[in-house]
Amino acid sequence: MALMGGVMTQAQAQNYPTKTITMVVPFAAGGPTDTVARLVAQSMGTKLKQTVLIENVGGAGGTIGAARVAKSAPDGYTLFLHHIGQSTAPGLYRKLSYNAIDSFEPIGLVTDVPMTIVARKDFPAKDMKEFLAYVKANKSKVTYANAGIGSASHLCGMLFMTAIGTDLTTVPYKGTGPAMNDLLGGQVDFMCDQTTNTTSQIKGGKIKAYAVTTKTRLASMPDLPTLNESGLPGFEVAVWHGLYAPKGTPKPIVDALADALQVALKDPTVKQRFADLGTEPVADSRARPEALRAHLKAEIDRWGPIITKAGAYAD
Repeated sequence: MALMGGVMTQAQAQNYPTKTITMVVPFAAGGPTDTVARLVAQSMGTKLKQTVLIENVGGAGGTIGAARVAKSAPDGYTLFLHHIGQSTAPGLYRKLSYNAIDSFEPIGLVTDVPMTIVARKDFPAKDMKEFLAYVKANKSKVTYANAGIGSASHLCGMLFMTAIGTDLTTVPYKGTGPAMNDLLGGQVDFMCDQTTNTTSQIKGGKIKAYAVTTKTRLASMPDLPTLNESGLPGFEVAVWHGLYAPKGTPKPIVDALADALQVALKDPTVKQRFADLGTEPVADSRARPEALRAHLKAEIDRWGPIITKAGAYAD
C-alpha cells in the first residue's frame, strides 16, 4: 500500500503541474511583498505553463497566512511567499500553530529589499542629522507608522528606536497601504519601509526620504545616503523574501518550483521591475531550497535575542 502511494506520488510529480497554482501572500494586496509576489508568480507561471494566482491572506504579522499554508495539502498547488517575518514570528509570537522551519519545504530566496527612512513631505528636518536631532528632542510627540506587529516596517522601527535609544509613539496599521496613505496625508510623521513601497513616492516628491538601510547607496537613488554614513554606524536591515511549500511536498515538485523560480528571477521584465523598485533578484545559488533553509535558521537565531531584548511580543 505504501509502495503504491509512493508510485502515485512520483507519477503526480512527473506530471506536475496540471492545474492552477495558488501563491499565498500573508499581507494585503498592494503592499511591497504582494508586489514582489505578483512579479514572480507571473513569470513562474509562464515556465510552469500554468496560471499562478495570488491569494492575499493577511493578519497577525503574516502568521495567519503561514498557518493556512502549513495546513494545506503538500501537492505543489499551494505556495507561500513571505518576507523576513517568517524568521521573526517565533520570537514575536508566544504561540504559533505551526513551526517556521519544520512546517514548510523551502523553495528558494527571491530578493533582498532595502528599506528607507521616509517622512511626510513637510517634516522640518532637511537631512538625516537634523532628523535624528529632531526625533530625539521631541520623542513621544513624533509618530512612527508601521504595518502591524511582525511587519518589516515594525521590525525596522524597533531596531531604529533601539539604535537611537529613544522610544517614539508608534501607530500600527493593518497593512503597508493604509500606513503609507496616512504618511502621504500628513497624519503621521515617518516610517521605515521597503523600497518596493517607497521608491515611486520618493521620486514623485510626495514624501521626504532621509536614508537607506543598506551598507551601500542604491543605484536607483544614488543621492540617498546610508544610515551608516548618516550617524547610525552599523545599522543595516534588508527585507529578504522566500518562497515555500507545505511540509511533505515531494522533492521532484520542489525542484520543479525551484527551477521555475530561478527562471523567473532571470526574466528581463522581472529584473527591470525589481530595479525600478530599488531591489534585484538573488543569485541562482540563493534561489534554492538549501540556501533558504540555512538562511531562515540563521535569521531566527539573529532576531530572537533582539526581540527578547526589546520586549516586543504579541499574543
